Amino acid sequence: MMDEREEDADEEAWLQLRPVEPLPSQCCGSGCSPCVFDLYHQELAKWEAARASKDRSLLSGEESQSCPSKLSPETFLAFRISAMDRLTEDTYCVRFALPRNCQLGLRPGQHLILRGKVDGLEIQRAYTPISPANAEGYFEVLIKCYPTGLMSQYVRSWSTGDTAFWRGPFGDFFYKANQYGELLMLASGTGLAPMVPVLQTITDNAEDETFVTLVGCFKTFEGIYLKTFLQEQARFWNVRTFFVLSQENSLEKLPQSYQEKTRFGRLAQGLIEELVGSCRRKPFALVCGSAEFTKDMAKCLLCAGLAEDSYFLF
Repeated sequence: MMDEREEDADEEAWLQLRPVEPLPSQCCGSGCSPCVFDLYHQELAKWEAARASKDRSLLSGEESQSCPSKLSPETFLAFRISAMDRLTEDTYCVRFALPRNCQLGLRPGQHLILRGKVDGLEIQRAYTPISPANAEGYFEVLIKCYPTGLMSQYVRSWSTGDTAFWRGPFGDFFYKANQYGELLMLASGTGLAPMVPVLQTITDNAEDETFVTLVGCFKTFEGIYLKTFLQEQARFWNVRTFFVLSQENSLEKLPQSYQEKTRFGRLAQGLIEELVGSCRRKPFALVCGSAEFTKDMAKCLLCAGLAEDSYFLF
C-alpha cells in the first residue's frame, strides 16, 4: 500500500505523461486524416487506459529516429537533409535522403506534413514533394519562407545533415494515365508543387496522351520557380506552359522564348475563359495556391462552363 505522499507523487508522474493538447496553430488546415488533433485524442485515450490500469508499458512506441523505408500517416519519421538549394530570395528546394535507394511511396500530387519546433512551440505544415513519384533514394520539397512565419524560422535554421520529421501521405487526387483528355493546371507561387510530379508522370509515360496546359502565376520573371524543368517539359508535343506576372509590365524585358506565353496582371475570368476555350480536349482543371487564389479560380472555372466535378482544388 502506498501512503498519501507516494500517491501524490504517482499522480504527478502520470500527469507529466499526459499528452499535451495541440494549439490551433499546429493544425496545417489541409483536412488531413488523421489530423494532429485526431492523433492527440488517440494518444489521450491510450494515456487514460494506461493510467486506469496503472501500466506505463501501454504508452510505449517511440517514433523512429532513423530514415524509414515506409511512410506513416500517424507517426512522424526522421529524414536526413542531403541538400538545400536556394531558388529565389525566399524559396528553397530541399532534398531528403531515403535509405537503400527506396522510393517514398507517394502518388503524384500527394502531400506530407512537416513538424517543426520554434521556442518550444510545435508547428505543422503541409508540403507537396516535387520530385518524380518514382525517384529512388531521395525526395525533394519546395518551401517558401515568410518573414514572420514560424515554420519559415524553423526551415531557415536547417543545414545539410540535419534531420526533419514528416508523416503522410495525404491527398485525394489520384492521377491515372489517359484518365483525362487535357489537364488545365492553374498554379500560384509554390502551388506549382503538386503540378510538377503529375506533369512529369505524364511526360515520362510514352503511352500517356493527355494534353497539359500549365499556367504559373508569379510576381516577377525572376520569381518563377523551376524554369529549366518547365522549359524542358514545354518541349513535349502535349504540353503548353503560360505565365501570368503580377508585377511586370514590359514584354521586351523578358527572354524571347517567354514573350509569347506571358501575360501581365492577375489570372482572371477573361483569361480563364480563353484558356478553357483553347484547350485541345475537354479539360479537367487542377488548382493550387493561396486560399484566395483557389477560391477565385473555382468561381472562374464555373463561369467558364466547367462543372464542379471537372476540377480539383489542392
